[in-house]
Order: sequence, then C-alpha cells, then structure tokens
Amino acid sequence: MPTLIPAAGRTLAAFEVFAREKRELSNSEMARMLSLADSSCSDLMNTLHTLGYLMRTPRTRRFYPTARLYEIARQIAENDPLTRSAKEAVQQLVENTNESAFFGVLDRAAVKVVAAQPSRRPLRYIIEVGDRVALHASAIGKALLGELPADELQGQVQQIKFKAVTGQTITSAKKLLADLAQGRKQGWYESRGEGTEGVTALAVAGTLGDQAVALSLAGPADRVDKHRKAYLQALFDVRDTL
Repeated sequence: MPTLIPAAGRTLAAFEVFAREKRELSNSEMARMLSLADSSCSDLMNTLHTLGYLMRTPRTRRFYPTARLYEIARQIAENDPLTRSAKEAVQQLVENTNESAFFGVLDRAAVKVVAAQPSRRPLRYIIEVGDRVALHASAIGKALLGELPADELQGQVQQIKFKAVTGQTITSAKKLLADLAQGRKQGWYESRGEGTEGVTALAVAGTLGDQAVALSLAGPADRVDKHRKAYLQALFDVRDTL
C-alpha cells in the first residue's frame, strides 16, 4: 500500500496557507498555522527559498511565494491532454463556422472555460480561458447539466442561486429542468439572451476519456438563427472527434 510522505504534505499545505492568507508570513506564523515546531518549519521554508519557490522580504525577512510555482503549473496546464484537445476543438469550430467557440467542464457550481477562440467577425462574443460561466444562464452550462444522472442533476440544481443575468435568464429550478429535458430530447442545448442580451449560444455535450465536457458556439442572435443547422452540424462533427 502506498505510503504518505509527510514532508510533501507539509510543502503543499504551506502553499495553501499562502493562498489563504494572501500576505507575507514569518517563520513563526507559518509554524503556528501548520502546527509545526519553529525549527522544522524553518527547515521547510529555507529549503523552498533555496529552491526558488519562496522569496524573503528585505527588511522583515518574511516569506512569500515567487512566480516559479505558477510558471510550472502553467506549463503543465498548457500541455495536458484535456487542454490540447480543447484547443484543437475550438479551433476547428471557428474554422468551420467563424463564430466564437468555447470548450468547458463542470467545476463546482459553474462551467470552467478550458479553451476559447473568438470569431474573426467584427461583431463577436468573447469569453476568456479560465472564466467561470453560470450553469443556468448558458448553453454550455445546460449541456453539462443535461447529461448528468438524475441524482447528480438534482444536487447541482439545488446549488444554483438562479441570479437573473438578463431579463431572459431562467430563474427557477422548474423552468431549468424543463429546458434541460428539451435539450436532452433534441440532443443539443441553447441559450437565447440568457447570459448576454442579443447573444444566442448553442452547445452539445460529450466526453473526453472519462471527463464530461461541452462545446459551444455563440454569436449575435440573428446570425446564429440564420445558420443554426450548419452550426449544430459543426458542433456534432467536432464533438464526435473527441
């Protein structure tokens, strides 16, 4: 049976403390928060400092993380299979439709945008990678919700606050569940001005390995309505390549 390495756990816990406190910390403060002896904590902090993961303030000699950990995490994230596949998927969607395309996953009570590429048209809808999108006010959120097993779906819906983003936003669990049922029946999901006025989005759900994912196209309502059939076909085609 694998053995837990206490030193590794303390190292990660130290970075979690910095994330929570959002300030420079002395060795004694960190020792107290980690429930460590000052000498043991000093060894840990100085090791991380020597390796370049922590800096020390000139006057107070307090510790704070450097950008090294962020840079390592960024490089890992940019090259993980999910991110690569997501980028390829949105690129293909934009090439086929010239509408803004997004790839998202369920992250607690929201959609986390893993990949995004804007349309090349002057009038376009933009979301950035890393943005979190409301489940009840987006096609991509509905797609992720709509494919959940019934018990998981109920749990997710109970967490939604149903804030009205626009005058068209669904603001009740009953209406959302009815909308999701329609989406499951037709095989795709839609939001019409529910997250942003004048914007229509279409989305389909899929899987990448064992990860539930969703793809979405969004643009001005009249343009999406005009090309709806072609846009849905593009979504299905890219989804089926995952």
